[in-house]
Amino acid sequence: MTQYKRIAIDTSKSVFTIHCIDAQDRPVLRTNLRRGQLLPFFRKLAATEIAIESCSGSHHWARELTGLGHTPRLVPPQYVKPYVKRGKNDRNDAEAICEAAGRPGMHFVPVKSVTQQAQGMVLKVRETLIGQRTAWGNTVRGHAAEFGIVAGKGIGTIAPLLSAIEQEDAVPPEAKEMFALLGQQIEEIGTRIKEIDAKLNAAHKASAVSTRLATIPGVGPIIALTLATEIDPAAFESGRHLAAWVGLTPKEHSTGGKQRMGKISRAGNERLRALFVSGATSVINAAMKQGSRQMTEWLRALLLRKPRKLAAVALANKIARTAWAMMTSGETYRRPSTAAEAVAA
Repeated sequence: MTQYKRIAIDTSKSVFTIHCIDAQDRPVLRTNLRRGQLLPFFRKLAATEIAIESCSGSHHWARELTGLGHTPRLVPPQYVKPYVKRGKNDRNDAEAICEAAGRPGMHFVPVKSVTQQAQGMVLKVRETLIGQRTAWGNTVRGHAAEFGIVAGKGIGTIAPLLSAIEQEDAVPPEAKEMFALLGQQIEEIGTRIKEIDAKLNAAHKASAVSTRLATIPGVGPIIALTLATEIDPAAFESGRHLAAWVGLTPKEHSTGGKQRMGKISRAGNERLRALFVSGATSVINAAMKQGSRQMTEWLRALLLRKPRKLAAVALANKIARTAWAMMTSGETYRRPSTAAEAVAA
């Protein structure tokens, strides 16, 4: 039975490129396999390390290869790119994946279980439906403006807008028919979103981790369930590593002993970053109200020296670190003293 040190797979829909190296890191086999040939090929091999670029279908193949006794390693695409040689093709991509997986300090993506992917799919489908509903609403507003009827932003303005269009004599019957069709689509998507929200609320209440994370200001059921479903706190050394992975830390351009911090990196999980920033923005909006208990000394000082949007990103960073600490320790959230309480003390 042939023994390889590491095997890299450049995956695709139907053709998979294999790059195998020996103990001296020399390539000893480069070949293409059809989809149906992949598992039979690895079934004949001794247990070895298999590097796969983290992309569509990578978690499925990682689970299949784990069942055959191999050790899959999912490499983030941004860490593979620097090792791609000039002249991009499938063989060079497979070689780059193999090279990146062999670096001592490489960070790998944890393999998700079927349950994790199913739960994550519910969250992503909800996000997709919300995006479609927003697009339909913008379509209604755009066409209504062509007839001189305008409405404000937000999905809540669509129903009054459609009612106004129905009562407007200047709008032709053909246009009213199309507006009614758009309204039906929006209503149907809204019903589907409510059904998914009910499922997510039930899953949130059934998860001890999710309910504990929801006690953090700015973290609702959606953020808490996303963290509980998709984040393994053991994969991060600290809360800052999680914040950096989400993309809430600044880029560093330091040289010559001088530290220069740039803009927010926006690397990592785009959806989770947007949720964190949205939650932080809601906290700031609530803190700006008179007598709010959300205004801590730290947040007050931050808002005095930074614009509100930058403060929201900084608060999102803090929320991410707090969430990691709570997931790691299993402790409950302890609210810091507010500005008024600090002055009174």
